Amino acid sequence: MLDYARAYKDLERIFSAGVDRVHPDRLIRNGLHLQEERLTVATESTSLTLDLEDFRRIVVLGAGKASAAMAAGLERILGDRIGEGVVVVKYGHTAELERIRLIESGHPVPDGEGVRGAEAVAELARRADEKTLAINLISGGGSAILPAPYQEKEGFGVTLQEKQKTTQVLLACGAAIEEINCIRKHISMLKGGRLAQLLYPARSVNLILSDVVGDRLDTIASGLTVADETTFAQAQAIIAGYGIEDQLPVSVVELLRRGAEGRIAETPKPGDRVFESVSNVLLGTNYTALKAAAEQAGRLGYKPVVLSSRIVGEAREVAKVLAAVALDIGQSSLLASPPACLLCGGETTVTLRGQGKGGRNQELALAFLQRIAEAAGAAGGICFLSGATDGTDGPTDAAGAFASRQIAEQARAAGLSIAGTLERNDSYHFFDSIGRLLKTGPTNTNVCDLQICLIV
Repeated sequence: MLDYARAYKDLERIFSAGVDRVHPDRLIRNGLHLQEERLTVATESTSLTLDLEDFRRIVVLGAGKASAAMAAGLERILGDRIGEGVVVVKYGHTAELERIRLIESGHPVPDGEGVRGAEAVAELARRADEKTLAINLISGGGSAILPAPYQEKEGFGVTLQEKQKTTQVLLACGAAIEEINCIRKHISMLKGGRLAQLLYPARSVNLILSDVVGDRLDTIASGLTVADETTFAQAQAIIAGYGIEDQLPVSVVELLRRGAEGRIAETPKPGDRVFESVSNVLLGTNYTALKAAAEQAGRLGYKPVVLSSRIVGEAREVAKVLAAVALDIGQSSLLASPPACLLCGGETTVTLRGQGKGGRNQELALAFLQRIAEAAGAAGGICFLSGATDGTDGPTDAAGAFASRQIAEQARAAGLSIAGTLERNDSYHFFDSIGRLLKTGPTNTNVCDLQICLIV
């Protein structure tokens, strides 16, 4: 019989091992090495060496949920070699910094502090020249955290409030992060490679922590320093595909129309000279975290089975598949024999139908709970956790939630309806009322989500 108390603790240990492996400070320490005036950046995919004597000034820029922790690690390596810097982070995702200015702003909906942060980043970038080394610290969440609403000299453009409304509409319709970022790039002054445009002709090294499935550099934080292959026309097509044109601000629709007609300059594309002195370095990914989680599962006595780091789609549909695989392992030893640990990662989406509170991980856990509550036999030996590696799942203070047959029984005893809660998209209050949320607080990293299932 499953020892639920132990299983919940093991799930937390496995989740924490994955998160710890991608902590920015650890990634910076492992990836950057300074010997006299030579700075080496070495990761699984990149190796480059910079002679710091080639530069008059080193500046640090950054945006994202993990950027403060990345900045703290960089300060420990470079110290007073850093001349100036500014990083913008989500409220609460902070670190103690000495030489780099820290600005907190809103996420997932941008706010005025984010605009102030974007202006500070842009101002520092404009002052860079060919003898400047700019080290950019980029992580997930940077798109919302660093809002720079597009404005033309003659006054046409969008406001912060209009960007906020656009973000809310895109999140509510269930658009994928790549689709959201395509539109963000084309209504921004910094995204889609436009930060690299501002920095040119400075030398820039961009240290990137991926929160995007597949780790596309042009998508992480909307590709601040990466050539953009998307277009105004594609942004229009996304809006048409979801049928949300009437829900968006008129100025946003008009901006995209003008861009598609060639009346507004496109984002910089591959081959543009602004990228000649740009190095984009991937520091950590969801797969990095999954490998560490699998290692911890093995140490705890489970046979780890890593399905994928690229899980996407509606949270409820993903939950059905994961529950089916877990039941097959429990009943037929498919993929592995119990005790097993099924792991995957990625980023699901939720199409809002109700007015409740929750996040994609909590909704996924609730839908998983529904499936195993309906199943018999091996469902009693299954315990599940879905959590956001940044510690905040949607607009809540929880990282995610647990699911098990025991939790289904607790919910039933409390008079809670799983189906009704899913209808209201109110997973947070469901799990909070029975004490089955995972609350880690901000982790200062961000590599999408982890799903972990124990089968014994």
